[in-house]
Amino acid sequence: MIVQPETNTRASRAKFAATNLLLITSAMLALCVVAAAQESTVTLAGQVVCSDCWSEAKDRVKTPYGNAADLVCAATCAAKGRPASLAVKTGEGNQFALYQLEEGRFKTGAKDWLALMGKQVEATGTMRGEGGKRRLTVDELRVVSDSPAALEAAKMIGTQAELALRDLSGAEQRLSALRGRVVVLNFWATYCAPCRKEMPDLAAIQNDYAAQGVQVVGASSDEAEDRAKVLQFIKETKINFPVWLGATAEMMPRFGLVPVLPGTVVIDREGRIVSASNAVVNPAALRKQLDALLAADEKKAAAQGGGAKEEAGEASTVPS
Repeated sequence: MIVQPETNTRASRAKFAATNLLLITSAMLALCVVAAAQESTVTLAGQVVCSDCWSEAKDRVKTPYGNAADLVCAATCAAKGRPASLAVKTGEGNQFALYQLEEGRFKTGAKDWLALMGKQVEATGTMRGEGGKRRLTVDELRVVSDSPAALEAAKMIGTQAELALRDLSGAEQRLSALRGRVVVLNFWATYCAPCRKEMPDLAAIQNDYAAQGVQVVGASSDEAEDRAKVLQFIKETKINFPVWLGATAEMMPRFGLVPVLPGTVVIDREGRIVSASNAVVNPAALRKQLDALLAADEKKAAAQGGGAKEEAGEASTVPS
């Protein structure tokens, strides 16, 4: 409210100006207090979750979030544009607050938060209330622990792997038929942007290591009816290794992966899982790992008095 002067005297005008200045200053301070209440810098510890999938269980203490099925659900929701949130425990029992996550200075490297889904993190950023929802714009993020699905999948390292899928001609192919070779098994799909990014590196690995008994295999989640689409993808990305169709997210935890594309597994000559990662292929790190694995095989073979055998014959360089 603006106060009008009672008389047109110098004293009245001065009193009028001072009163209005006080009112304006008070109003501005009130607005600042409201803004500060609505937006503040905080550090929160919690779990990255899918906002929709989280609500499927009434009690997230008795039914913890982050198993393989949860991550499959999260990937489906992310494809539909559903937001990810940070679930923060607020008290005893089943009491959590959800903060919808938005990128600030921290970047996920993708259009969604799938790479962090299910993980326990510590996030620092700006919190605000908007439309009845809590939102957190993340500037810094530290992973505290992996998702339950990843911790469970990690138990598969060292176990023997088997996979049966059909190639582009419809013939069944099995991993066990490749025993005697080191296998780089890559889970991918034509609709997966990060998968497209790593294909040139996988093709180079096939070129450079095939003669040493390394075989790259692409396990695509595309189905047989998508064959034309897959062939076009192969042509565009210059894939030079066998491609098998019909892989599913549910298969991935058996190989030490969480059910989110992409995923790459290194399998030794005896068919045992050596390593598994859902990160986009790091060609330098993969080459270093293959070199070490091949060197260990040569040393073992030399100790046994013979060269390393490639029981499965010559490695393929043609997509099946």
